[in-house]
Order: sequence, then structure tokens, then C-alpha cells
Amino acid sequence: MKITAVEVRTVRMPLVTPFRTSFGTETVREAVLLRAVTDEAEGWGECGAGTAPLYSSEYTHAAADVLARHLIPAIRHVRSAHHVAPALAEFKGHRTAKAALEMAILDADLRAHGQPLSHALGATRTEVPCGVSVGITNTVPELLDTVGGYLEAGYRRIKLKIEPGWDIEPVRAVRERFGDIPLQVDANASYSPHHAGHLAGLDAFDLLLLEQPLAEDDLPGHAELARRLRTPICLDESIVDARAAAAAITMKACQIVNIKPGRVGGYLEARRIHDVCAAHGVPVWCGGMLETGLGRAANVALAALPNFLLPGDTSASDRYFHTDITPPFELADGHLAVPTGPGLGVSPVPELLDEVTVSTTWVAV
Repeated sequence: MKITAVEVRTVRMPLVTPFRTSFGTETVREAVLLRAVTDEAEGWGECGAGTAPLYSSEYTHAAADVLARHLIPAIRHVRSAHHVAPALAEFKGHRTAKAALEMAILDADLRAHGQPLSHALGATRTEVPCGVSVGITNTVPELLDTVGGYLEAGYRRIKLKIEPGWDIEPVRAVRERFGDIPLQVDANASYSPHHAGHLAGLDAFDLLLLEQPLAEDDLPGHAELARRLRTPICLDESIVDARAAAAAITMKACQIVNIKPGRVGGYLEARRIHDVCAAHGVPVWCGGMLETGLGRAANVALAALPNFLLPGDTSASDRYFHTDITPPFELADGHLAVPTGPGLGVSPVPELLDEVTVSTTWVAV
């Protein structure tokens, strides 16, 4: 397979409801999409970076720039998706941009050979159970209404965003109102080690996990917190590759891992993290980055691997967008079907894609 050009496209899609976390509030999903053109097929990729460098150091405008200036020119001699990461290794960081480029080439490669992404990754399921991530609301009653709506829609797990000042009381309210539902919380690294005593208060609510309570580089702090809490610790931002996952598990800094393919540099590295965690008996689940239908298709394929033992943030399209750029992913009995077509199994609808596109750049390879 010879790559001839890559289109870098930025889209802006209004969210159904504002999504608030400790990083701020998002009302629009701005995403960088890639279309890799080869002599055999075309493939699509999606960059998980946000509009501002809040979740990580990456953001959409920087991702588009580094892709056009450095990453895409560096794949001139690449002939397979498995060669993308080695070709880009000299460039430091920019994992979400690298992941998008690998995804586009992987999609093109698999489409050319008629193979679904799920099969290529080693999936064992044809559908995956879906959870939903609930942002910080203005009031507890508003939170309860929001959670109730998602449960009524059929979601199999609820995740609540928390931060100092918004944690024990909202969690207690949800548990009291809805009983023994699968419930977990995500702190997005907003706490410090001196909050350990306070976070121990979450043990009363029988949570599935407490996600990333401390800074991403504080594995010792997470290990100490894991010793003090009954609630299992899950790491997100700390897990940037398979080596980091192995280190965290060895240090007993986590009992569960959230895998976000963009955060770790791509779906091939995500599979390696899955395998490392499986070998150590550590369950994983698939996180989300407000993806369009392109990224959602790839995440659902990944979440069908055998060690994804908890429902992920693989919500239906209408959780985020009134109109997606691909045919929508729809919840059925709390599950999403794994795409069966070649590659991602979905493609953008041209008219819908054009409506939300704000810029395009072609980069010859």
C-alpha cells in the first residue's frame, strides 16, 4: 500500500448539552479528522485532542499543525499501519495526533483487505455494553434528573464527574435515589494526596471505581491511596503506553485501567495495553473523548476485546450530537453493535461532513 496524500479537516459540532468537568465546560466538539488516500483505499482517522490544552498538553490547532508540518511528511515510506508508530517515534509527544494518523492508515489498510477493525484487533464480541459519563451539573436535583434520563434510555453504567466541593453529596444523592446501579466516579486528577481522608468517604457508596484522583505523574500517590481506600483505583491520564501500564500495575497504583486510544498513541498500542493488563488480571474499559461516529466506531471495535470487562464511555451518538457525521450509533438494550464492515465499518456522510467543516488542508506524501 502506498500513501499518496492525507487530508487534514477540522470540524465543529455543537453538543446536545454542555459537558462540564474540572477542566472546564465544552459546548462544541472541535475535532481534527484525517482522510488518508492510498493507491488501494481511503481511510479515516480522528484526533481526540480538545479545543484547549486542558486534559493534556495537546489541542486541536496544534494537532492540525504538527500533522501537516511533521507527522504526515514522515510517513512517506510507510506501507502498513504497523509501521506508523516507528516512523513517528523521533517526534516527542503528540500522541493524539499520532493516533489519528495511525487510525486513518489502519482504516485504509483494512478496507483494502476487506477486514473489519474488530477482527484485526482480536475482538470476541459482536456488541458491547455502554456506560455514560455525566458532567458536573449546577445542582444535585439537576444531576438526578440527568442520571434518571440515562438510566431510562438503557445505559448499563453511570459515571459521575467529581471535583473538590462536588463529590460526596452528589454521589450519595445518586446512590440514594437509584439504589444499586453500577456507579463510578472520575476525578480527572483534581485531588491531592492530602485529600485521601476525604476520598475515603466514597467507600460508603460501593462504587465500581475511582478514576484518576491524583496527578498523572503521581504513581506513588495513587499506590498509597489504593492502600487506604476500599474503592478500586482506576488510572486514565497516567497510562500513556503499555510500559506505563506495566509500571502502574507493578507498583499497585491501580486495580483497573481506562484505555483511551488517542491518549496512548493509537489502537495498536491500546491493544498492547489490553494484553498487558489481561496478563496481570487487571480489567480494562474504553474511555471516550466526545468522538464523532468515526472515533466511536473504532472505540466500539476495541471495546469488544475480551479483557474489556466493564462498560465503557461508548455512548450512543445522540448522547453528544443532534446529528452525527456518520450513520448514528443507536443504543439497543444498553448495547452498541460492533461494526462489521471493512475497516471502521462506517464513513462520513459527505453532506453532513461538509456542514460542520471549518477548514481543510491537503498534505501530499
